[in-house]
Amino acid sequence: MQTPAIASSAQPRLTRGVRLQTDSKTGNSVLLFPEGVLELNETAQEILNRCDGRTVNEIIQALAEEYDVDPKMLAVDVEETLADLKRRKLIELT
Repeated sequence: MQTPAIASSAQPRLTRGVRLQTDSKTGNSVLLFPEGVLELNETAQEILNRCDGRTVNEIIQALAEEYDVDPKMLAVDVEETLADLKRRKLIELT
């Protein structure tokens, strides 16, 4: 299945009822939502930490600068992660 395109100007945000927090027992970042819990890998956590009104492009640029990575290579991971979270209805794009 092909990943749907995510516009670079889209502003991702958590869907109503979804919270990003640290699990008190494991110390791992998780998304809490009415139907359950999703444990996040480091990449997803770093992306979601920046879903604060920034555009997808701004998130990619911030991560590329912080980790000294080529933005074009990073864009694939960011867009795939956001597409997966959108498919699961854990984020919205405005």
